[in-house]
Amino acid sequence: MGDRTMGRGIIAYGAYVPYWRLDRSKITASMGSGGGRGHRAVASYDEDTTTMGVEAARNALRGTNLVPGSVIFATANPAYLDKTNATAIHAALDLPSEAWAVDIGGSPRSSEAAWSVASLRSGVNLGIAADLRTGRPTSGDEANGGDGAAAFVFGDDEASPVLCSWLGGAQASAEFLDRYRQPGDLYSRIWEERFGEQVYVPLANDTVERALKHANLGLDGIDKVAIVGMHARAVRSLSRLAGDKLVSDLVDEIGNTGTAHPALVLASVLDEAEPNQTILLVHLADGCTVDVLRTTDAIADHTPFAPVRAQIERGNDALDYSKFLTWRGYLDREPPRRPDPDRPGAPPAFRAEEWKYALVGSRDRSSGAIHMPPMRVSMEGGAVDDMERIRMADTPATIATFTVDRLAYSLSPPVVAVVIDYDGGGRFQAEMTDVDPDDVRIGDRVEMTFRRLYTAEGIHNYFWKARPAAG
Repeated sequence: MGDRTMGRGIIAYGAYVPYWRLDRSKITASMGSGGGRGHRAVASYDEDTTTMGVEAARNALRGTNLVPGSVIFATANPAYLDKTNATAIHAALDLPSEAWAVDIGGSPRSSEAAWSVASLRSGVNLGIAADLRTGRPTSGDEANGGDGAAAFVFGDDEASPVLCSWLGGAQASAEFLDRYRQPGDLYSRIWEERFGEQVYVPLANDTVERALKHANLGLDGIDKVAIVGMHARAVRSLSRLAGDKLVSDLVDEIGNTGTAHPALVLASVLDEAEPNQTILLVHLADGCTVDVLRTTDAIADHTPFAPVRAQIERGNDALDYSKFLTWRGYLDREPPRRPDPDRPGAPPAFRAEEWKYALVGSRDRSSGAIHMPPMRVSMEGGAVDDMERIRMADTPATIATFTVDRLAYSLSPPVVAVVIDYDGGGRFQAEMTDVDPDDVRIGDRVEMTFRRLYTAEGIHNYFWKARPAAG
């Protein structure tokens, strides 16, 4: 994570693990090869790295009054090139226009740059990493990859109590062909694993030694060791040095989430950490980066909004392999008998930015009536231009009625359309996601999630959907 300013550290964090799981044994059952044991997390057909980044950031900021002055977003699988993806995250979080939003990408190691920039800038800053991993059908990358995101808020005690601070670290870089993917490729190519192991292990041993020396600690002074990287064989070899201090890298349960994985594993460690515990985080990616961290007394009073373990246990492994291939674009199925959606227009999307990205409605100051989308004229009393903005993205709601549409355009039909009533007022018609249509009932509790409605002519139409409320 690079050198740190004393007194600063992690003041909030959040992770996002998608709802769907693919049981790896289903790959073997369908294809006769590939697969394995355990599960991998799968981003739904309406998710990408941008939407997952939004959800991780929302989990980090939920329940706080923190307003980041910058958003640094890292991913090896961006939704757009030649356009900043972090600006959509910035808009969905309803941050002020003066907040800086920037992408850092290209490889799993990009996350390290995001944390470094966010931690070294003054004020409160948000570093986000997300990835959507795939591979050729039956490949190891397909089975062992995973999708997810994590977000860390950096600041000092004046903004919020520091939960975890940086004690020291070290880095090493090396140019060698371990894995690579040319622009436009759907999957990565991987060199022979023994070669990568021969490069990574001695490099990592040296980097760990230098990081401990920088932190003025020995390995016996470390409480927890997390070792992650896309090269599974090298990770296993290096894990021997940790002994019983090694924490789970979560690969068996959700797969390797690439760019997001170091932060996602660290978030899972912090979820269960006690005050004054030291953590050694090792990341193997085109070299090695080692960080030595220590939790503070404030971690005892911190309750994460959505702990990683709870998100893992909430996952649904009913996803079949053919649907997974469809979502990933490897299987081109016959679409519903409806016209493809029209391309979204840039001018109207810009004019409705607060509504479309931040889900901001309007509330009549005199009657309290909430209007979604925002309106100038109140539906109760007829007051004109006497409204205040109200953000509805974090307000829970209840299903008033619903319908299941088996003809509407969708990559994953049928479409479940619901009319929901928000707590405190406001009614809205939305599409549901992460749900079995047979399980939807009037009176069910839902929460909002930022998703991709569809993509037309290369333009992603982002908006908000409803999903079953956690718990």
